[in-house]
Amino acid sequence: MKKDDVSAAVPTYTQLPSLPSDDVEGHWHQVVRRRAFLKVGAGVAAATIPAGTLLATNAMAAGNTLTKGDAAILRFLAAAELIETDLWQQYNELGGVDGGNKAYIAALQNLDGDMPQYITDNTDDEISHAAFLNAYLKSRGAEPVNLDKFRTLPSSKATGAKQTGRLTNLQKLVVDTSWYTRYRSKENPDFGATFGQAVQINNEPAIPLNDTDTPPTQPQPAPPTTDPQRRMQAIASTAGFHFGYIEQGGSSLYTALSLKASDLEVLRIIVSIGGVEVDHFSLWHDKAGNAVSGSLANLTDPITGVTFPDLNDTKRFPAEQFQTNKILPEPSDFIRKGLPECSVIRPTAIENAGAVATIKSFTADLLFVGQSPEFFQTVMQLARAADAARREL
Repeated sequence: MKKDDVSAAVPTYTQLPSLPSDDVEGHWHQVVRRRAFLKVGAGVAAATIPAGTLLATNAMAAGNTLTKGDAAILRFLAAAELIETDLWQQYNELGGVDGGNKAYIAALQNLDGDMPQYITDNTDDEISHAAFLNAYLKSRGAEPVNLDKFRTLPSSKATGAKQTGRLTNLQKLVVDTSWYTRYRSKENPDFGATFGQAVQINNEPAIPLNDTDTPPTQPQPAPPTTDPQRRMQAIASTAGFHFGYIEQGGSSLYTALSLKASDLEVLRIIVSIGGVEVDHFSLWHDKAGNAVSGSLANLTDPITGVTFPDLNDTKRFPAEQFQTNKILPEPSDFIRKGLPECSVIRPTAIENAGAVATIKSFTADLLFVGQSPEFFQTVMQLARAADAARREL
C-alpha cells in the first residue's frame, strides 16, 4: 500500500473470540422487503395476496447470503468496532468502574464524577457491537473479521494495565479536536468548510505510561498542585477529548455507510448501532468541556507543554465557537445551499466520513503507531471495499 493512503489527515472521525452462529434474522426477515413489495405493487399486494404468500416470497428473495456490498460494509464496521473495543478496553482497565489506577480514576472524575461508569458502559457497548457484527456476518454466510494477529503493540506499564498485545496506541496521540468547533459552527465540511482546533493536543498520552511518571496512589485535586498531579490531569483531560473524537467519527461513519446498504436488515443494523455512536458522542462532548473550564482550565502538562485553555474566556475565545455548554449541534448547511440550515450529524459524505477517511483519521491520530504494513494493508482493503459498495434495488 502506498504511504499516502494512510498519512493524510481527514478530520472526522475495533477481536473477540469467535462466537457460535445465532439466528439473528428473526422477525425482521418476516417483514416484506421494500424491493419485493414494489415489484408486486403496494395496493394490489395488500388487497389480493395472502400474508403467508408475501412472507414466503420475501424469504426466497432475501436468501441467506449478503450482497457483496453489504458484506463489505459490515466487515469494515466489524473491524472498526474491534479497533474501538481495543482502545476502550485500555481506558477501562485503568479508569473504569473496576479500573486499577486510582490516581487516573480521580483525574477522570475531576471531569465528571461518573466517568468510570461511562467508560465501562462505552467499553461494553463496543464489545457488543463487534461480537454482533461478526456473528451476523457468519449467520449470513459471510466471513467475519479477525484482527488478532495484529495485537502486537505494547501495553502501558502503569498500575492497572494488563500486559497483553494491543491493536491501538494510546501512549502518544495527536488528537483532532476540530470536531468541537465544527459542531458549534454553521458550516458543514461536506461543503468544503474546515475548522480550527479547540485545543492543540500533540504527542500527548491519554493513559498513564508508568508509575514513576504518574504515581498511582497520589492525590488528584482540582486544580492539581504538583507536577505529577498536573501530568496525570493533562493525561485524563486528553482522554476526555479523545473520547469525543472517536465517537463523533463513528457517528459520521455509520451515517455515511447506511446510504449504501441494500438489504433492509443490514440497514436496520447500521442505523441501530449508529444511533448508539451518536449517543456516545453526545455524552463525551459534554464531558470534554469540563477539561477546559472551571478549576481545570489553563492546565499545562509539565512534560509536553500541552495546555488546556479556558474556552469560556470570551476575551480570547468567541462564545459562539467555544462556549463549553453548547454541546448540541448548531444548524448548518445540509444537502445543498439554499435550503434552510439544519441541525445534523456532519460530515456524512463518503469522502469525508467513509471508511477510508476513518482509517486515515485514526492514522493521523497516531492510534496505529507501531503497527505493521500488513495491518495497514488489511484495514485499508476493508475500507476501500466498504466505500465502493453500491445500493442495489
